[in-house]
Amino acid sequence: MVTTELTILCLASFVAGFVDSIVGGGGLIQLPAFLLVLPQFPVVSLLATNKLVSVTGTAVSAYRFSRQVPYYFRIIIPGIMSAFLFSVLGAFTVTKLSNDFLKPLFMVLLFFVFLITIRNKYFGILDHEEKVFIPIWKPILIGSVMGFYDGFFGPGTGSFLIIAFVGLLGMTFVQGSAYAKVINLTTNIAAILLFSMKTEFHLRYALPMMVFNMTGAMLGVRLAILKGNEFVRGLLRSIVLLTIFKLGFDLYKAYFS
Repeated sequence: MVTTELTILCLASFVAGFVDSIVGGGGLIQLPAFLLVLPQFPVVSLLATNKLVSVTGTAVSAYRFSRQVPYYFRIIIPGIMSAFLFSVLGAFTVTKLSNDFLKPLFMVLLFFVFLITIRNKYFGILDHEEKVFIPIWKPILIGSVMGFYDGFFGPGTGSFLIIAFVGLLGMTFVQGSAYAKVINLTTNIAAILLFSMKTEFHLRYALPMMVFNMTGAMLGVRLAILKGNEFVRGLLRSIVLLTIFKLGFDLYKAYFS
């Protein structure tokens, strides 16, 4: 039976899959929809269900990008291994500590990222040469930091990953999006494994939402490849700004309401 709640969640999932496949930030759309439409469920179970839905779209995105953008094993394997390990560590840490202190820090970091994308017109547009040597510590650093962040806190992980691959490895935005999807897929799987031992998944909502999330992801990757780096950079700016406002609003509610 199709209910109003399920319709809203499926539409949110489609948009989240579309946006997330290009520049990340799908959680800014899908997770609030869960919290708004299904307030009767425990938050942790909604977080778990959100991850379960998101991982399908992320997997589709990673596969679709792989058909157009080559993945180099010397970059992606160290990133995957470190991301998985530190995502588990981050998720474990969040059960012991409050993550409120991270919100101001990452809001400031995102603001500087936004300025970089505006001031540097070549940021993420010019590709690095194929034969340029990339030290192994760079993908390990990206996987470790962003894996821990996604397990511990989460919002904006996809966007941070793209910026890290562009800034540290000299990739274009399209390349950065492709690599970000693989690392994000790894952190999502790690989180799902942990959630499966701690809470339940609401499959009644998750299963139809997966279809919409995957459909949005397929369309998003197609558009990213067709439109190129300028399009991805423009959308990334919008998502980064949205994330800044979201974190700022959370801080306002926490300290002034």
